[in-house]
Amino acid sequence: MFFPPSLNFVYHVFLLFRDAETVNDAIEFVLQNFTEMNKLWVRMQHQGPTREKDKREKERSQLRDLVGKNLHVLSQIEGVDLDVYKETVLPRILEQVVNCKDDLAQHYLMDCVIQVFPDEYHLQTLETLLSAFPQLQPSVDIKTVLSQLMDRLSNYATSSTEVLPEFLQVEAFGKLSNAIGKVIEAQVDMPIVGVITLYVSLLTFTLRVHPDRLDYVDQVLGACVKKLPVKAKLEDSKATKQIVALLSAPLEKYNDIVTALKLPNYPRVMDHLDNGTKKVMAVVIIQSIMKNTTCISTADKVEALFELIKGLMKDVEGTEDDEIDEEDFKEEQNSVARLIHMLHNDDPEEMLKIIYTVRKYIILGGPRRLPFTVPSLIFSALKLVRQLQGQDGEAVGEEVSATPKKIFQILHQTIEDLLSVPSPELALRLYLQCAEAANDCDLEPIAYEFFTQAFVLYEEEVADSKAQVTAIHLIIGTLQRMNVFGVENRDTLTHKATGYSAKLLKKPDQCRAVYACSHLFWVDDQDGIKDGERVLLCLKRALRIANAAQQMANVSRGSGGPVVLFIEILNKYLYFFEKGNPQITSSILQGLIELIKTEMQSDTFASDPSADSFFASTLRYVEFQKQKGGVIGEKYEPIKI
Repeated sequence: MFFPPSLNFVYHVFLLFRDAETVNDAIEFVLQNFTEMNKLWVRMQHQGPTREKDKREKERSQLRDLVGKNLHVLSQIEGVDLDVYKETVLPRILEQVVNCKDDLAQHYLMDCVIQVFPDEYHLQTLETLLSAFPQLQPSVDIKTVLSQLMDRLSNYATSSTEVLPEFLQVEAFGKLSNAIGKVIEAQVDMPIVGVITLYVSLLTFTLRVHPDRLDYVDQVLGACVKKLPVKAKLEDSKATKQIVALLSAPLEKYNDIVTALKLPNYPRVMDHLDNGTKKVMAVVIIQSIMKNTTCISTADKVEALFELIKGLMKDVEGTEDDEIDEEDFKEEQNSVARLIHMLHNDDPEEMLKIIYTVRKYIILGGPRRLPFTVPSLIFSALKLVRQLQGQDGEAVGEEVSATPKKIFQILHQTIEDLLSVPSPELALRLYLQCAEAANDCDLEPIAYEFFTQAFVLYEEEVADSKAQVTAIHLIIGTLQRMNVFGVENRDTLTHKATGYSAKLLKKPDQCRAVYACSHLFWVDDQDGIKDGERVLLCLKRALRIANAAQQMANVSRGSGGPVVLFIEILNKYLYFFEKGNPQITSSILQGLIELIKTEMQSDTFASDPSADSFFASTLRYVEFQKQKGGVIGEKYEPIKI
């Protein structure tokens, strides 16, 4: 029986044959020693009784390092240059590795070859080295060894710019791709996770060595797709994780989803993910866009992008509502909403096509998604409206003409779709936003239509009292800023606003809404809207409502109480008094101040520190204006504090 030499003996042989004349003998000796030791190592597995198997495995483990040390010694012999390695060393090693037929030995020795010999040698003998992989035992973990080889080669390629031409010269990508295909064919029982792992390693190699070759990247994705189950989702969680790694690699390398959208096989790989993982991958894609502030600038790219993230865009058949985590759902839809703002093109025609494309996808999202995504689309479209402000035109033939009128038509249809949710408060806000944009474009009929729709929603859909208060103040504030309406249309809208204000459920809410309506009749920057008489009528009406609130036994102190309402109305009087409203006189102000003092000194008044402070601050303001002098000071002079 052959007895393996000790490690010291191997090094002694190495030193003995260092001179040039005997280097071939040294190489031959080490190769022969390697061969015999490996045979012994393999034979030990089958020798002795079964009960001593554990003992033999321990002995084999101890001998393994000594077998591998032979390869390390070979790599250190000065005479083993590239030619010797190519012609003698590598073929002899691979012959022994393949012929030993032992999966443990084959895996270990292939790993040793990759680790101990220089990267340059591997590159120049790549075809020979790769040819051994398909001949290994089916149980050998080839994916790990081959992945290590590709990792070493990619590190070598990026170590110096002078190295890259060598990779092109030896056609490393083609050889690796071909070898992976042969390995997969040879190992018919290789788990799908192993197949995908090999292509992940090849893709990593490609992105590092040939980052400019998108055709190579797509070729890897396409090869992987061919090995995946046809029209089936992956059930193996580890395989799914590798698919995610495969899809994430181009995003991480290029930092640009637009580049990934150029890869035809990218969505084909993604189709093999289960619905949950598709959502995860979609979020990864959106995060990449946000992180790199990537602007998606054409409708075609938007279409391709939304196909990738469609798992977030609509409900999946067979998914129950109780299966969806509410917090995760909100975060996902918020990410889609943010994404819509990253879709932009300075060309109005192309931007309008993008808006059409986005609308096509988000309308399919169902009632749970629309409140998240519709507002983003509306504001994106309004941005285009303001870009086109002042332009007018119609569609010519089949060409889509980007005009404000055309866009407002889309916006109107989109908000109507939102009503199916239903979400009337949100729809009302969006109608008002569109009305204000139409005002800026000087499109009175369109602005009036949006306001009309807002009032219809208020009348028919907004039932909650708190929501009504918020809605009416939004309507009043928006209408105050409008300057496009003629006298008739404006009167109609202001009449409706004041009427709804006076019909709110609670008296304090009525009072505040009515005195807010006074601003609809006196707008500083619009000379034609300064109707002092109607301002006074609003304020008097607010006073009557405040008086009525005082008489009610169930007035809620939490809402401020009637005295606070009087003080608030006083401040409105002071505002219009300073603005020059001739209907607001110092005597009216004096009378209102005395009324408030009387109320606060009455026996029925419950002490309210906030009301006391508010009234005191108002009186100090009046005194300050008197002391300041000038035109305003003279107006305040008759008022006695």
